[in-house]
Amino acid sequence: MGGERHRGRVPVRRRRHPDRAARRRARRGCDDRRDGRQPDGGPRVSLDAFIAGLPKAELHVHHVGSASPRIVQELAARHPAAGVPTDAEELRRFFEFRDFAHFVEVYLAVVDLIRTPEDVRVLTYEVAREMAEGQRLRYAELTCTPYTSVLRGIAIEAYTEAIEDARVAAERDFGLVLRWIYDIPGESGIPAADATLSYAIDHGTDALVGFGLGGPEIGVPRPQFQPHFDKARAAGLRSVPHAGETTGPQTVWDAVRLLGAERIGHGCSAAQDPQLLAYLASHGIALEVCPTSNIATRAVATLDEHPLRTFVEAGVPVAIGSDDPPMFSTTLNQEYAVAAGLLGLDTDGVAELSRASVRASFAPDAVKARLMAEIDAYAGATLPG
Repeated sequence: MGGERHRGRVPVRRRRHPDRAARRRARRGCDDRRDGRQPDGGPRVSLDAFIAGLPKAELHVHHVGSASPRIVQELAARHPAAGVPTDAEELRRFFEFRDFAHFVEVYLAVVDLIRTPEDVRVLTYEVAREMAEGQRLRYAELTCTPYTSVLRGIAIEAYTEAIEDARVAAERDFGLVLRWIYDIPGESGIPAADATLSYAIDHGTDALVGFGLGGPEIGVPRPQFQPHFDKARAAGLRSVPHAGETTGPQTVWDAVRLLGAERIGHGCSAAQDPQLLAYLASHGIALEVCPTSNIATRAVATLDEHPLRTFVEAGVPVAIGSDDPPMFSTTLNQEYAVAAGLLGLDTDGVAELSRASVRASFAPDAVKARLMAEIDAYAGATLPG
């Protein structure tokens, strides 16, 4: 199911140690321009422009966390009791996170804005619009947490109908293939895991491809969820837990050995364990890497210390993700630019990042082949600078 495991390497450019100014430019969106040419062989364009036009797949992006400021403001006005600001400047300050715990607090406040099936439908459709029109996404596996919506009074049947209606409309209107990952909010423990498993098995549609685990890692041991992942995998769902974002490498080991992880959300601390890196590389287990998110939540102290380069040099497959993009004032395009800056990539290397995400996806082989052909056609038509 979903084709071969992930082979292929992102071509890291060997450098000494990139200076901090270069890293800051990468953080701003790779303003240190490398030249390519437009696909028609026309004028020179920046690497940013190449990234903007590059067909992409997104594997680590959260449903509610992708709500744009416009949608958040609209929902906040409809549901003032949630305490989310409606003023643009106040909303910007609201999304300035002190640490991961504060991020979770803010995230749950935004979750509290999703109170009706229509809220779910509008959010899903608008997120898909931004993915397709703003980021040139051709395929996305969107992580949803239905448990939190059911707690707020939306029946799982209505929730499922809302996201499916939005998916069908988005695929028709934007040409984006949209698939779901249902994740357990780990902080809510076994009751949330039981419910999420039921939602996935009893109410899931053909568009549901994965079963995940999110939320805080500290104080939420992964082994307790092994029975849920065993049952989800037996039902044909793929295992994609978060691990090693704010805890050490043992959490990643637990995710792989006990939860059967085929991809890992974040996995930052895997860089601390050479044996773990070798295991991930040899088994083709991809890490979903979200640099800006890791800095914003203080999972990684600075961009200089981000382990992306360590992963790639160890041969670990990586899929660049945006996580909760509006909350972190980023986009998938910007994350590609940051990754290009960290790895010293030109247009060929950036195109390989996109291919790596397709390889790591749970798309059927035919869809993967079509996406690869789109990437190859775009990259192949771009002349060297």
